[in-house]
Amino acid sequence: MKAMLIKNYGENAAFEASEVDQPAVKPGHVLVKIAASSVNTVDTMIRKMGEELPLSPSAPALLGMDFAGTVEAVGEGVQNYSVGDEVYGCAGGLADLPGTLADYIVADADLIAHKAKNLSMKEAAALPLVAITAYEGLVRAGIQAGQKVLVHGGSGGVGHIALQLAKHFGTDVYSTGGGEPQLALIEKLGATGINYKTESVEQYVAKHTDGAGFDVVFDSVGGANLTNSFEAAALNGQIATTVSMCELDLTPAHFKGLSLHVVFMLIPMLHHHNREQHGEILRKLTEIAESGDLKPVLDETNFSLEEAGQAYARLESGKTMGKVVIEN
Repeated sequence: MKAMLIKNYGENAAFEASEVDQPAVKPGHVLVKIAASSVNTVDTMIRKMGEELPLSPSAPALLGMDFAGTVEAVGEGVQNYSVGDEVYGCAGGLADLPGTLADYIVADADLIAHKAKNLSMKEAAALPLVAITAYEGLVRAGIQAGQKVLVHGGSGGVGHIALQLAKHFGTDVYSTGGGEPQLALIEKLGATGINYKTESVEQYVAKHTDGAGFDVVFDSVGGANLTNSFEAAALNGQIATTVSMCELDLTPAHFKGLSLHVVFMLIPMLHHHNREQHGEILRKLTEIAESGDLKPVLDETNFSLEEAGQAYARLESGKTMGKVVIEN
């Protein structure tokens, strides 16, 4: 089969079109003919950093985590999938798991689910990593209808999904953005936009919560921005973040009695730990999408498998609005 391999990692590591053996299905897995795959920030980090990241596969490497496609063979012990089923998931591209920049993938059946009927293959491929991340963070934060929720970075990959899910859960959603296009998208998706460049945390907390703070803060920006999340949260509030590789003074969190939930969604793949939870979340996401409450935003660009390098460069450019997707 055709695959785009990286022979050597580095800042501008090239993807090389290669012919490799089509993988054989094995117990507990399904063989999927890939229709589309999406590019995530972690993919670009692996490409650049290689062995500096403990989750990177050995070179020559087949990258790519998210995919959507059609089941072509079913391994022994797999109950819920049949040949011809349209599925999606996040199941490769790190450690010893071959990735999605290829014609086929043999995916652990616990890491996939049936694709939503009202989403295209491109749209379905855009969802798994960011949507599992958003769902896990909100659920671990104990999201409940009627709460006030703040999403930092609501026009980003994870953020624009977290925003839609928070709305689906019946909350009053607010979201920060740094420019007119970002704020326009946030408003279009049903949240109240906050320009963090022109409004201080104190100002928007006073304006939208009468100074009480937000019940749940989903911080997809993280790092130094976590201090803004501490300031924006209500007493005994909940904060979920996807970026916490930093040193911070937790004193503000202490005096407000905050709970901090760190989401690292790759754990089931890396450690073979509770993989079935990802399948369960994906099934719930399919239901939410089919109800009309979840639809990923796709970047305006189109890339073929042979243009994988350009797709990665597009995401790294910082000019994207929505997910970058590669079509086979």
